[in-house]
Amino acid sequence: MDRKELIRTAKYTLFAASAGVIQIGSFTLMNELFHWKYWVSYLIALVLSVLWNFTLNRRYTFKSASNVPKAMMLVFLYYLVFTPISTYIEAFLTDKWGWNEYFVTVLNMLFNFVTEFLFQRFVVFKDSLDTNSLAEDK
Repeated sequence: MDRKELIRTAKYTLFAASAGVIQIGSFTLMNELFHWKYWVSYLIALVLSVLWNFTLNRRYTFKSASNVPKAMMLVFLYYLVFTPISTYIEAFLTDKWGWNEYFVTVLNMLFNFVTEFLFQRFVVFKDSLDTNSLAEDK
């Protein structure tokens, strides 16, 4: 892996971690304070973290000047597959097997971290890497 890709991966990791804080924080609020159903809390927290993660990574990690609606649609398609599968698995593990909600959420976030990075890097922003004004300044 060259230096540029190593830096890109490190940035993605930091932004994903911040999105993870948003996801866990909002999930905790809805789960502990409001006592909403697990899957409702999970879905809302996921959407909040995805919007945060997409916005920061598009601008700073992938430095993409691509069409935002198109890029967001591709991310939406990723989540169209990922969300029902992860929601079902999370509900199954927590409701049927009694696993801890936070443990299951963290496992799911780690799986999401890896697969979404690969999807964004090689599908969403593949042809528009380093095309925005931040990339042009260097």
